[in-house]
Amino acid sequence: MKSLNKKVAVGLSGGVDSAVSAYLLKEQGYEVVGVYMQCWNEKADGCRAEEDRADAAKVAAHLGIKFSHLNFIKEYKERVIDYFYAEYKAGRTPNPDVLCNKEIKFGMFLDWAMKEGFDFVATGHYARVKKVGGAQTAKFKLLKGIDETKDQSYFLYLLNQHQLSKTIFPVGGMKKHEVRKIAKRIGVHNAEKPDSVGICFIGEVDIKEFLKKKLKAKVGNLVTKTGEVVGKHDGVWFYTVGQRHGFRTSKYFGLPLYVIGKNVKKNELVVGFAKDGKRSEFEVSDLHWINGTPEKRNLSDNFEADVRIRHLGELYPAKISKSKKSTENSYLVRLENSTFGVAPGQSTVFYVGDELVSGGIIN
Repeated sequence: MKSLNKKVAVGLSGGVDSAVSAYLLKEQGYEVVGVYMQCWNEKADGCRAEEDRADAAKVAAHLGIKFSHLNFIKEYKERVIDYFYAEYKAGRTPNPDVLCNKEIKFGMFLDWAMKEGFDFVATGHYARVKKVGGAQTAKFKLLKGIDETKDQSYFLYLLNQHQLSKTIFPVGGMKKHEVRKIAKRIGVHNAEKPDSVGICFIGEVDIKEFLKKKLKAKVGNLVTKTGEVVGKHDGVWFYTVGQRHGFRTSKYFGLPLYVIGKNVKKNELVVGFAKDGKRSEFEVSDLHWINGTPEKRNLSDNFEADVRIRHLGELYPAKISKSKKSTENSYLVRLENSTFGVAPGQSTVFYVGDELVSGGIIN
């Protein structure tokens, strides 16, 4: 079917996924405008904003669509990067891409698009939106992308019903190799461009060096679970639970040591063996339910779900129940099997089948 008289603003990143997304929507009959969002310009960080903007503009020209450039540098710093620094300083491990999607791509960009008269926004995310119910009672579900090796639904768990109702993910139902095949067929110049990695809009950076811009080194003790001092580190904010490098030991243990905890007040880094860092349960707070709370979805008080604690990380079967010792919007996750690297501040999400029903922050 031709989607005539519908306008869609496509976030063109300069990459192949958004390029193919714009092409597919144009083929379906949408009036498409490509939009490049610039959120960072520090070349010292390895930021490729200028190159990516040029790639996005070239794609728009090749596809014969209009092109716009939005500057969100100030807002991105205030809403995403300041939070990133504050969380690390507090000893937690944040995920800036989650906030970037909520505040920038499906916040400011979506708001701009609606004010400019667009019907939808679209991006090259590997995820899917499914509409259920009638016109008056319609609800929108967030589903995993078909390509399990590229699924990006984890980063999108903070999206609400309004945002999902105005969003299209054209490549969410495709495999990456299919996307590149289309890109080559239609002749876009970035068909073989490598996938972007690292921090949203910034790129691949050395996290410790990036943090050093705001957080100064502060040598502290490396301690075991029993409190024995076994080395030194450069400041608890430079490390995350599960890390096994970057600190200095003064004692030989025969096995690798991992960060298993942090004491921010004392600036102590707690280390232990891999078995010491395994957890079978943890609490998650600030839960965001995408399509209704468990009560509204008729899920039991102790419902089963697959849990993911990092992007493209393993899916862990678990039981989810309301926490009895914390706030009303906190839940206890009990894993079927214990896992390693559960880091406070990290985002975790719950799937029921292919649907991402909720997500929150690990306590």
